[in-house]
Amino acid sequence: MKSYEVNFDGLVGPTHNYGGLSYGNVASQSNSQQGSNPKEAALQGLAKMKALMDMGFQQGVLAPQERPDVAALRKLGFAGTDAQVIQLAAKQAMPLLVASCSASSMWVANAATVSPSADTADGRVHFTAANLNCKYHRSIEHPTTSRVLGAMFADQKHFAHHAALPAVAQFGDEGAANHTRFCRDYGQAGVEFFVFGRSAFDTRYPAPQKYPARQTLEASQAVARLHGLSEEGVVYAQQNPSVIDQGVFHNDVIAVGNGEVLFYHEDAFLETEKMLAELQGKLGRRGGNFQSICVPRAQVTVEDAVRSYLFNSQLLSRVDGSMLLIVPEECRGNERVWQYLQSLTSSGGLIREVKVFDLKQSMQNGGGPACLRLRVALNETELAAVNPGVIMTAPLYDTLTQWVGKHYRDRLCESDLADPQLLLECRTALDELTQILKLGAVYPFQIN
Repeated sequence: MKSYEVNFDGLVGPTHNYGGLSYGNVASQSNSQQGSNPKEAALQGLAKMKALMDMGFQQGVLAPQERPDVAALRKLGFAGTDAQVIQLAAKQAMPLLVASCSASSMWVANAATVSPSADTADGRVHFTAANLNCKYHRSIEHPTTSRVLGAMFADQKHFAHHAALPAVAQFGDEGAANHTRFCRDYGQAGVEFFVFGRSAFDTRYPAPQKYPARQTLEASQAVARLHGLSEEGVVYAQQNPSVIDQGVFHNDVIAVGNGEVLFYHEDAFLETEKMLAELQGKLGRRGGNFQSICVPRAQVTVEDAVRSYLFNSQLLSRVDGSMLLIVPEECRGNERVWQYLQSLTSSGGLIREVKVFDLKQSMQNGGGPACLRLRVALNETELAAVNPGVIMTAPLYDTLTQWVGKHYRDRLCESDLADPQLLLECRTALDELTQILKLGAVYPFQIN
């Protein structure tokens, strides 16, 4: 039976704005308070989805969330009608209103960790929604994320869903941004690679000093247990604390993997040689041939990697076995990074081609191509069981493009977030989107 890696990209929400909410994310903080263009952001994301679909890759869509999150503001003591809640928050605690308006659910690499059926004990595809408890504006996402994923992957014969881990620092979980899977074929048993920034209970592991380590070892281990993964099918690795302190807030900012290949920066991990040997041994015992491409710091610095998002790329397998790297336009704008990529593709190695996409609206908030997609390995039977409304087609692309044009603003500033009309616009848009994507009642609001 044929198997695929399906990329489900997050659809940018109508309240996309630059709130500078993500401490430790250089791009997010450096572009704080700038005006954003939600319409352009959504169209840039859709253009990438359409391009990958046209290249023959399986592509899906993950819906955005209701923002501002009035229910979250009510839990913080703001009362009255929805409009009054928004206006009170704007007057008394504008940072909380900004956080409740964040469109960060667009970065669905943080939505969940996914293990394919070939790896799990019960032979189902397992999903664990990420608690994202390191940042308030993201910690409010997982209840809706779980409902959306449940509506997309509803058949319990093939799919299993787990609630987010306890929302405490010891079990900080940032989802697939710190998880990669290596395999000979997407339908064969593979090795799941969990990267953590710190240990919550074992002080022998070092930790960053400037920025927080968002993923804990204990969270990664808990997800592996929930998914029924075997010891032979899992490798844990620690991210280098010094690169976290340089703005590498997730592993997908410093490494990316696909198939049998890991593409990583020289400074990405601690105990790199030991980690590579374990990956090679475990994948070898599952019939694979693990290979790695190390980018030397002498050619590309960590600062270059963070500013260009070289590693926040999509590494995709072509039919002929060669690999394609999807990178943001910022890579072409960095001389050292672009020179490295040119030498990489001309060397005749594993990565034969680089394609560049303009994702500036997302990039300015700290999310590149890899942030925008959640990878789900599915066999033909499982793919047929996915809600067909979320699988990208040419007609769906046209419909979503028209939907964005109808509902999205082309300019959004912080002061606009205090306008109750923005909430109505978002709800109206999402009410229509649930019908387009056949999601059912995944949002708790009602349009009156």
